Amino acid sequence: MTGYVLYGYATAGSAAVEAAMVSAGIAFEFRDVNPETGGLYDDAYRAVNPRQQVPTLVHPDGTVITELPAILNHLADAHPDSGLAPPPGSSARAHHDRWLAFLHANVYEGILRMYYSERYTDDPAGAEAIHTAAKAYVARHLALFGDAVGDGPYLGGDTPTGADFLVWVVSTWLDPVELKAASPVVAALMHAMSARPELADVVARNT
Repeated sequence: MTGYVLYGYATAGSAAVEAAMVSAGIAFEFRDVNPETGGLYDDAYRAVNPRQQVPTLVHPDGTVITELPAILNHLADAHPDSGLAPPPGSSARAHHDRWLAFLHANVYEGILRMYYSERYTDDPAGAEAIHTAAKAYVARHLALFGDAVGDGPYLGGDTPTGADFLVWVVSTWLDPVELKAASPVVAALMHAMSARPELADVVARNT
């Protein structure tokens, strides 16, 4: 293997990694594992990632990396000039990593509960209540992240980092009116990211 391989499909969480790599100028091969065509569930992909989720990033040496925070932080550390995260060990990096983990554990997971409520209960009658609770949970946690962004437009100021790419993609999954009501700051961040010229093709494929 001579370069990175990113497994994903359009509008999935893999878009955050795709956008980060394009923005940083990191070369990669994209392999589509769209579940609608069976790619996510076939034996070939199961051998790469037994969890059969995306994104999965395969390092040039063959190491398999899963989980969005791990992938984004690996790319930042492996490409320190990319600006994908502040320098390791710095207080700015601790701030970034806190919010990257926060977004993945709360907002991303909460959105999954919103859209796939039936997966979180063995009582079909309970799915609607799970959806309602998850919707309020996501809005609350987006507002908390928006407070951390402050004047922005991104978490660290003028340059997007891994946390910003993650919140961008999950924001595209939400109703624009509800997103702005939850956090005008996050809505503005999402629009700022979507307007970056180098990301035009990525945005077109994933929104």
